[in-house]
Amino acid sequence: MTPEMFDIYDEDANRIGTASREEVHTAGYWHQTFHCWLVRPEGNRRMVLFQLRSPSKDTFPDRFDITVAGHLTAGETIQEASRELQEELGLCVPFDRLSLLFTVRTDERGNVRGRTFIDREISHVFGYESDWPLDAYTLQEEEVSGLYEAELSELADLFEGTIDSLEVRGVLAPNTNAGGNGGLPQAGPGAESVRTVAKKDFVPHPDDYYLRVFELLGKI
Repeated sequence: MTPEMFDIYDEDANRIGTASREEVHTAGYWHQTFHCWLVRPEGNRRMVLFQLRSPSKDTFPDRFDITVAGHLTAGETIQEASRELQEELGLCVPFDRLSLLFTVRTDERGNVRGRTFIDREISHVFGYESDWPLDAYTLQEEEVSGLYEAELSELADLFEGTIDSLEVRGVLAPNTNAGGNGGLPQAGPGAESVRTVAKKDFVPHPDDYYLRVFELLGKI
């Protein structure tokens, strides 16, 4: 199988070449990623959507994460990377409809399946308001096991530490284990799921990343 290749950058964000996904995360090369958070209006409330990562993911399986995210492959522009919305959720949105929230650098380190993992990302973070109900999305099972939502202010309370846990509702992809619903496989697409989640159940981006996202999503 041909390895997935990324453009890599120095500390000043100058492109210095390409490397495979494995090399990037072993050597700790800077690389670019696309993030997009969806928010759904519900009366005076705003519901933030987030995905449940597939158990087959090499990093942070079965954790909650950004609605849609992906690495930019070698030669790919940030505009082209918005393809992730359609690939992961079946949502086709022109790039100019997305709102750039901010661009941020993160340097995360740890161990994945016994190997050192260094993730140094230049992340372009976008937001988009969608009025689709959760069961209208088509989930890419290889990447996404489920799609959940919670009220924006309650998520902010969770990451600020005001509350310890939060009940969230979502839908599961076909053939996904229900986990919090008793561990039973789901019979078909769009099966409903209710989970009680804590901050530790989310991929460990810095707290100020999450809080900044929630603040800005309230303005789009």
